[in-house]
Amino acid sequence: MQQKEQAALFLLRVGLGVFLLLWSCDKFAEPDTTVKIFQGFYKIPISGSAAHVIGGIEALISVLIIAGAWRSYTYAIGLTLHTISTIASWRQLTSPFSQGHHLFVAAIPVLTAFIALYVLRDRDTLWAVDSLSALHMERETK
Repeated sequence: MQQKEQAALFLLRVGLGVFLLLWSCDKFAEPDTTVKIFQGFYKIPISGSAAHVIGGIEALISVLIIAGAWRSYTYAIGLTLHTISTIASWRQLTSPFSQGHHLFVAAIPVLTAFIALYVLRDRDTLWAVDSLSALHMERETK
């Protein structure tokens, strides 16, 4: 059972990391859209340059999540980022069948997946950088 659990958590980690990474790439590909999203959903005016900086930071976090590095921190940051964006879209979530809002509903299962990954972060060891370095250190001490 442990191998199945580790494989499932690995897939969850990689899937959620890629999910965030795609949003990061969007900030580079469509910075004007990011500017509009920040203004419309978060009421924060940003520039196209700021969209690139945000995308870069988010991309770094995404890669660290995919790698399983600093899991307690990076998973919490990913969860926090997605929680904020889900809360910011509450209007769309309360009226999912109007004006194409139905795609916003996908934020809910993604949010629950981030919660599950964070809760089970200590068991997510398959090809996780944290686990590999701990295993290496353990072998050196023997």
